This record gives sequence, C-alpha cells and structure tokens, in this order.
Amino acid sequence: MISPCKHGERQPGRHDLVFVSPEGWRAILDARDDLAADSLLARWPKMRWPTIRRRALPCEATGFALGLPLPPSAGKKRVSLVVDIDHVASVARPPSLRQARAYAPRNWWPTLDRLDGLALRHAVEVRVFGSLAWQSLTGLDYVTDRSDLDVLFEFHRETDIDRFVADVAAIETDAPMRLDGELMGADGAAVNWREFQSGTSELLVKSLARVVLLGRHQFMSGAMGS
Repeated sequence: MISPCKHGERQPGRHDLVFVSPEGWRAILDARDDLAADSLLARWPKMRWPTIRRRALPCEATGFALGLPLPPSAGKKRVSLVVDIDHVASVARPPSLRQARAYAPRNWWPTLDRLDGLALRHAVEVRVFGSLAWQSLTGLDYVTDRSDLDVLFEFHRETDIDRFVADVAAIETDAPMRLDGELMGADGAAVNWREFQSGTSELLVKSLARVVLLGRHQFMSGAMGS
C-alpha cells in the first residue's frame, strides 16, 4: 500500500493519488444517490482507498476533480467526483513499479524486472497507473489477460530520452503484454512514449491543466511549465 505524503507537501498532479477524508466521502455520498447505492463504492472510504486526480471539465471550476475506475467485475465503470479542497486528506504519487510487481501476473515479472533495470541505468523513476496500479492499491481484480501495462517514466533533463524509449521498445518485443504509458518531465507535463519514439516533430503534451502541441525540444526542456 502507498504511504501518502502529507497534505500541503505538494499539489496534486497528473496521475497523483488523492485520499479523501471521511467527511469528504460523506459529502460525496450524501449528494450522489447513484454512488451511495453502490456497495463497492461504499467500501472505498471504509478501506481508505484513494481516488485519482483528473483534468477538470469547464463546469467544474471549483473543487478538486477526481475519478476512480471500478474493476471489470463491476463493469469497468469510471466514476467522476468533485470534492472541496478541505476534504483532501493527503496526496501520493502512483505506485512504483517495484511496489506493484507482487500484484502482477507472474508472466509479467521478467518484463517488469527488465523495465526496472533499464530505468535504474537511465536514472528514470518508473511508476504504474491503470489496471496494475489499482490492483496493487485495492487488492481487487483489475488485471485481465487483455490488460496493458500502463507505465509512467519520470525523467530528468539530462536523460537520453531517445535512447531510453528505443530500449523500452526493444523490451516490448518480448513482453507478454502491450506497454502503454507516458514520459513525464519535472514540470509534470507528459507525452505518450510511443508517440515520442515515432520521431514526430510535434508532440501532444498533457498536463493536469491543459493539452497542447509542442516541439520535441520544447517538451524535453520543460517549456510547458514555464
């Protein structure tokens, strides 16, 4: 289980886990009859499971926009929530690859270990989101035979990104699952690793606040955060 960082230590960013206080959950469930009647969602505050920060819609100008995906057994429903900032108890980064490994299918382990070793050599921090992350956070069955591995590669300016993504692509050729995911810079902006690896001159770069097209050099230099 993730150890959440202290509230106020950093603002929630893309893919961050947000832990809602008991008071916040009561406010959510009191206002949403559709959620209060869901037995699985009723377990969320009792188990102290997190939500995830998402990009707010234009109509969600106030509060924190959050979400959580339910497992395949519950129809893979995606639940959207908005909470007052005072009801955010704590925030944490997504699970590390090493933390999530024990919850992955055993035939995934060699690929996870190769990715972990690659990240270590390149000084890249590797985390997971998507089905494996939620399985590791809740213990519920999210990963199926058709699941992708969603990986977040957090790099530094000195990282040789071109070499790194080429090595990721090489690892995928022998992987039992599809490797999906993003490259994230220090400014919190991210791009799909496969799009970067394609060599395209412009990249679709996402942050918590917006989505823009940037040149490769702009993205790598952290232009979106300036």
